[in-house]
Amino acid sequence: MNALLSFTGLPPFTHIQAGNVEPSIRQLLDEQRALLEKVLTESTPTWSNTVAVMEQMQHRLSRIWSPIGHLNSVMNSDELRTVYNACLPLLSAWNTDLSQNEKLFRAYEYIQQHEAATLDEAQQQVLNHALRDFKLAGVALPAEQKSRYKELMERLSTLQSRFEENVLDATNAWSKHITDESSLKGLPQAIIDRTASAANGKQLGGWLFTLDAPNYMAVMMYADNESLRREFYEAWVTRASDQFKVDGKSTVDWDNSKLIEDIMQMRHEVAQLVGFANYAEYSLATKMARSVEEVSTFLGELAAYSKPAAQHELDELQLFSGRNELNAWDIAYYAEKLKQQKFNFSEEALRPYFPVPQVLQGLFKVISRLYGVNIVERTDIEKYHDDVQYFDIRYSDNTVRGGFYIDLYARTKKRGGAWMDSCIGRMQLNGEKYLPVAYLVCNCMPPDVANNKPSLLTHSEVVTLFHEFGHGLHHLLTRINYPSVAGINGVPWDAVELPSQFMENFAWQPEVLPLISKHIDSGESLPVIELQRLLGSRTFNAGLQTVRQLEFALFDLRVHAEFQIQHGAQVQKILTQVRDQVAVIKPPAFNRFANSFSHIFAGGYAAGYYSYKWAEVLAADAFGAFEESGVFNSETARCFVSNILERGGSCDAMQAFINFRGRKPKIQPLLKQLGLAA
Repeated sequence: MNALLSFTGLPPFTHIQAGNVEPSIRQLLDEQRALLEKVLTESTPTWSNTVAVMEQMQHRLSRIWSPIGHLNSVMNSDELRTVYNACLPLLSAWNTDLSQNEKLFRAYEYIQQHEAATLDEAQQQVLNHALRDFKLAGVALPAEQKSRYKELMERLSTLQSRFEENVLDATNAWSKHITDESSLKGLPQAIIDRTASAANGKQLGGWLFTLDAPNYMAVMMYADNESLRREFYEAWVTRASDQFKVDGKSTVDWDNSKLIEDIMQMRHEVAQLVGFANYAEYSLATKMARSVEEVSTFLGELAAYSKPAAQHELDELQLFSGRNELNAWDIAYYAEKLKQQKFNFSEEALRPYFPVPQVLQGLFKVISRLYGVNIVERTDIEKYHDDVQYFDIRYSDNTVRGGFYIDLYARTKKRGGAWMDSCIGRMQLNGEKYLPVAYLVCNCMPPDVANNKPSLLTHSEVVTLFHEFGHGLHHLLTRINYPSVAGINGVPWDAVELPSQFMENFAWQPEVLPLISKHIDSGESLPVIELQRLLGSRTFNAGLQTVRQLEFALFDLRVHAEFQIQHGAQVQKILTQVRDQVAVIKPPAFNRFANSFSHIFAGGYAAGYYSYKWAEVLAADAFGAFEESGVFNSETARCFVSNILERGGSCDAMQAFINFRGRKPKIQPLLKQLGLAA
């Protein structure tokens, strides 16, 4: 029996064989095409015989493809990568065929015209989104242009996957073997122990550093050896570029430069095919923000507040360092030293207070107090790695509302960063019922297995975990039964970060920190004095952090809005102009940041990276309601969950915010939160 096509519950990870993936996807798509033909023969299309059936079809495809895509991200292998990439064009072709099917488009139009009065708000939103997406896919184009659109989308899916693979392969290819102990001065003991263990595992003496996030961040923040910091910095910012070196030798095996040009050219052509001047306009057609100008003005307003603060912070850092000039690889190091001096506080020193079991236990208590659900671990399910845990979310009467896998630790063959993704979406249609299941992924330092000690988090990693859990709650607490607008689906990209950034705020609250902290040795919660120091550090270098995000967002917006065939992407030129506009730290000439900017060249943030700051405004204002009523105020929590978390994409995002807050969002709460209001 084919495990991929026969499972009805959670994914049978241990039974998924790479050799079965492509045949399974081909068989499933053939079945779906046959069902589509049956749908299109209905003499009178209705919600039940057309839309509901299409929702079920797409849900089945998503449910079966999800574990394959997830494994490709967290357990990457040559065999899996090959079959994953073989399937991408098949899936792209199917999605394009659907969205360009004029007969299906007419059926949806007919249903909207004849049934709208009898449909609920979520059903109407399903129709609205589908009709919009038909048009964005060029349903009305002539056959030749439809074919070209389809070809471009298939090629884009392949190129974007290759971009991500190049970043992963370059990251995995680089390592630094250190035999001189003096080079380690300043580094946390946990990193020294970890890299010694890695060296021992390769039958080497000394310490073996890879380029994963825990190692990289530790070196940049704590290594007293400046040449070591520069070496790590250069490797990190040149990954997947013509400047990248392994063992001192240049390599272009993973250079993404040509891929960026090809991706940008194809996106531009896609946008123009369906009537937009550029890809930025095309991207914004599905977002809260309505125009490139609106986004540019928004980012400019934030820059006006944050750049002067950033310059002041840099000047202070320069003075503190006692150096004539700070290099890019010096910033994090001296910033950490200055923070320790100003607040008598170190991220690294607080790790013992944040063991993963306690952080999770406290986080789950917060969720229970806010939303009246219980989170219970299950051990009777198939896992794809020993690091993974699985939890049910249960109502107070113990019935299951959803579940999630949590995969917290960095390892080779695992994509960097942190993210939440859908394993199974909620659906209740035509007798079929599925509860939502999510993947929550981070890249924290693994546990010390040899000494039987759990992973210890920095507070920044705790904030990241809360962020991803916010996404998870959006997916898991939905009450919408139509997959395309349930949970995170159908939510505008610039609103989808609202629940995650909202959730970050709880990791900073005096009422919450005692719940998530417990010293690994003494068992005591974070002492009041340490709590005060931590809270005092929250706005430290907020200006520098904000202009860095604005740099990314403006670059993303401009590179998509200003693309011209005759000039190409002009990546470095636009980056330089953006940095002149908003940045106060100018990186060295060898910096090739764009070549590993997977968010926009491989992920879903193309011409949408501004969404982080846009949603941060929403999140800060939303959390203001809790600051006014009390962090655990049950009435405010009920209002938030009913208007935001449970609604998914079933209603207009701005209206959902207004329903919760009683007005449109304001920027002032974010400025206050960042310490930039003045």
